Amino acid sequence: MQSVGILSTGTYIPEDFLTSEDISKKSGIPKEIIETKLGILKKPIPGPDDHTCEMGIKAAREAIKKANINPLEIDLIIYIGEEHKEYPLWTAAIKMQQELGASNAWGFDVAMRCGTTIMAIKVAKDLMKSDDSIKTVLLAGGYRNVDFIDYENPRTRFMFNLGAGGGAILLQKGITKNHVLESHIITDGAFSEDVVVVAGGTKNPITKEALEQKLNMLDVLDPEGMKQRLEEKSMQNFLQVIRTSVQKSRYTESDIDYLGILHMKKSAHDYVLKELGLTQDQSIYLNEFGHIGQIDQILSMELAVKKGKIKEGDLVVLVSAGIGYAWGATTIKWGDCECQSLS
Repeated sequence: MQSVGILSTGTYIPEDFLTSEDISKKSGIPKEIIETKLGILKKPIPGPDDHTCEMGIKAAREAIKKANINPLEIDLIIYIGEEHKEYPLWTAAIKMQQELGASNAWGFDVAMRCGTTIMAIKVAKDLMKSDDSIKTVLLAGGYRNVDFIDYENPRTRFMFNLGAGGGAILLQKGITKNHVLESHIITDGAFSEDVVVVAGGTKNPITKEALEQKLNMLDVLDPEGMKQRLEEKSMQNFLQVIRTSVQKSRYTESDIDYLGILHMKKSAHDYVLKELGLTQDQSIYLNEFGHIGQIDQILSMELAVKKGKIKEGDLVVLVSAGIGYAWGATTIKWGDCECQSLS
């Protein structure tokens, strides 16, 4: 198979932010704890026009501009944003196709919560491998699950970092630039109903009473049980998907030059770096952005390139985790290279 590379990326960050002081006032948690433990200095929140798919469209336009391609060259659009978007029961990728002028493409939506980008990179590469007609793929979407956060609910304090924004990646087959190597994904259904929005689905439709009880907001049904079970598995699964992705790509963890990791509490971030033998300079802690779901990896890459943390020839690993629970990692050989696909 021909290699698959990243042509460009794009991001969109809303202008409005919540600061650590704002979150402190809303939650009653001391500002110092929010900054040092939760790792949030500020985070973007949506403005009146920052709808989910629309933020993905803005990021996609940026990626298309950077790549200097005609949208008519795009063969496939995969929407990687959240299900919480402009309308329910709606395929956002088709709206993107229309707004971007990508009339030669077809599109569909995928979802794995905050693991969606990693999963979609794998899906896109596998589709390119199996279908000769797919050469250029756009992954794009938005995220604003901050809408579901009740700062007065202490059970969800680990999600107080949720923000808003959009991201996009253009992939193309047959180029050696920023070569996408191998991915690895783990899912564990034991956590599938730990974090949910109780009302709004078929089990508990939206009612006046549900709204009054804030059952339309994110909640943790068994916080102590989840914490115990997750502590046993989460960090090890982070390390496993990273190491396996790198190993599948025929490298070792000592070869990693940059880790593009989602925003999480600072102690967990530092633990992963330490276990992999990486320094703080080999990653970016997104404490001025919070957690923009599956957009984190795209944002981390863009910031790292701008700051010179990702250079020609570097081995880059993107890693994610999403409620449900899912963990995933993808390895990328950055810059121009003559490497071919391993599969």
